[in-house]
This record gives sequence, C-alpha cells and structure tokens, in this order.
Amino acid sequence: MNRFILTLILFSLVTLSCTNKNSMADKQQFKQEIIQAERDFAKMVKEQGMQAGFTFFADSNAVIRRGNETLIKGKKEIEENYGHPRYKDVALEWEADFVDVAASGDLGYTYGHYTFEAKDSTGNPIKATGTFHTVWKRQPDGSWKYVWD
Repeated sequence: MNRFILTLILFSLVTLSCTNKNSMADKQQFKQEIIQAERDFAKMVKEQGMQAGFTFFADSNAVIRRGNETLIKGKKEIEENYGHPRYKDVALEWEADFVDVAASGDLGYTYGHYTFEAKDSTGNPIKATGTFHTVWKRQPDGSWKYVWD
C-alpha cells in the first residue's frame, strides 16, 4: 500500500512539473505574440497614421483614456476621434519595456515609453514624452487587439 501511494505521489509530481514547463513555454510564446502586436501597431501608426493604427488594433469594445480623463469608447469612437485633423501630421512612436500575460493566454499587458510630436494651432512644435500602458486581449482568430490604452 505504501509503495502504491508513493508511486501515485511521484507520478503526480512528474505530471505537474511537465504541465508547468509547457505552461511556461506557452506563456513565453504569448508574450512574444503581444510584443509583435505592439510592434505592428506602432509601425502601422508610423506609416499610415493614428486613425488607421488605433482603429485596426482596437478590440470592438476598446477604451482609450487620455490626459483630461476623457474616455473614448468603442472602435467607432476611436476611428472618429483619430480622424480629426489635429492628428493628421503627428509623429507618435513607442516601444514596450515590459510585457506580461495571463497563463491562460487570453489577456496581457504592456507598458513603456512614447514620444508624441505635432504642431499646435499656430504652427509651433509640440513634443510630449511619457509612459503608456496597454491591455491586450486575444481575439477568436488568435490575433491580439487592445482593450485599454
């Protein structure tokens, strides 16, 4: 009987450690997918503009919070917001400094630094730098879209 219990415990430990290793490998893969989504997002914004990038990478229920406590809710509002002429000649660049993801692989987040450059209504240059935080959600097709920015 003792031998059976010892064998059962040993088998359980081996099974759990194998599952844990696979889970860690999956988590690393999920992190890489989110990093790639973040890079693709930044590249699209740089090449096609804020409206294209922020709309394409938005989950249908995404929310964007900006400095004055304004919430921009949903893909349609995001597209309309970034369609405003003030975003036409803007340079926005960023890179994630950190990424983490749930073990389930359905939610993750990034944060890092950004640089925003534009001109005010009188043509004077504006430059702002700061820290961003984005929450990512895996979509049914396996892609990642942001739900919070």
